[in-house]
Amino acid sequence: MAGVSLKCGDCGALLRTVEEAQEHAELTSHSNFSESTEPVLNLICSVCSKPCRSKTESDLHTKRTGHTEFVDKTSEAVKPISLEAPKVDATASSENPSAAASTDKNEEMVVPEVDKKLLKELESMGFSTARATRALHYSGNAGLESAVNWIVEHENDPDIDQMPLVPANTKIEAPKPLLTPEEMKAKQQELRERARKKKEEEEKRMEREREKERIRIGKELLEAKRIEEENERKRLLALKKVEKEEEKRAREKIKKKLEEDKAERRRRLGLPPEEPSAAKPSPAPIVEEKKSFVPVRPATKAEQMRECLRSLKQNHKEDDARVKRAFQTLLTYVGNVARNPDEEKFRKIRLSNQSFQDRVGSLKGGIEFLEICGFEKIDGGEFLFLPRDKVEMAVLNSAGSELDSAIKNPFFGVL
Repeated sequence: MAGVSLKCGDCGALLRTVEEAQEHAELTSHSNFSESTEPVLNLICSVCSKPCRSKTESDLHTKRTGHTEFVDKTSEAVKPISLEAPKVDATASSENPSAAASTDKNEEMVVPEVDKKLLKELESMGFSTARATRALHYSGNAGLESAVNWIVEHENDPDIDQMPLVPANTKIEAPKPLLTPEEMKAKQQELRERARKKKEEEEKRMEREREKERIRIGKELLEAKRIEEENERKRLLALKKVEKEEEKRAREKIKKKLEEDKAERRRRLGLPPEEPSAAKPSPAPIVEEKKSFVPVRPATKAEQMRECLRSLKQNHKEDDARVKRAFQTLLTYVGNVARNPDEEKFRKIRLSNQSFQDRVGSLKGGIEFLEICGFEKIDGGEFLFLPRDKVEMAVLNSAGSELDSAIKNPFFGVL
């Protein structure tokens, strides 16, 4: 039976043609070849159509990609091998010297140098060495993505699985980096500056939103206060009207009683009863003195605080230094809560603390002032505590103002 392949005696590789044997010898320096009746396998992957020339190559492809189904097309590609070297027509060589020169150069063709790291990554993705080498060579070793894109664009090329060859004296320049170190630093600085500006703009936007929210809450508080004052004014007017009606009824009742007494006296004296139609001198109109009316409204928090501080000073007027120290301590408590409303340690006071007792607790009116500010006794009266949801900045600000006035005003509580 005629041989259908050439077998390398050094490594056992099967080659289809004499040209492949020559190329194998140039790449590996192997020179022991013999004719073999064993055909070169042509296994085609059913999933990706990759051709495999041996069982080892198909097993490696399965390991890399997980593809296990192959179609054996060995019989379609088997043909008797010709051991004759291809002949070159002397006439054609003489007529076409460039072709002869090309043939001479083919003897010095070598596989181009490519990036070994990228080559291994492409092979791990399931691409053959020849296909990966060709992709890296023709994409200029620009990167893994460029090589994969080249393979996708040229997957139908007939020579895509053939090892590329270049003249031995050809130098492949390494691809230039996309950016120089200076350009890279400038780009990083630009990105940092852009991120900083974006952060500043976001902070300004959030500050504007917070300011709008503060203005909205302020307007709502003012409107609620106005409505409350309007309702109080209406209530006082209604009370005043009721008082006037009661006063009118009382005057009429008294007038009627006087007339009855007068008629009784005339009867006892034997005088005739007074004629109802008799003209009576019209009484002089009673001119009521207009009094300035100031509506009485309930005491506000600020007034309650002022009265509490005034009582504290009156109760301990013999010791001004102690009173002033109590006022300053209360101002510290209120200021800490106003500046740090989320800190529980500023909103909780132990009543048994000796320092607290010396400064505030032992003075009549000190604890009452804190209770007006919103503090409550908890744990059986062991602590004074101001819950977070009951912290009112308006009340704390009023307390601070009243305490500041009491400290600075030398006549506070004297009158």
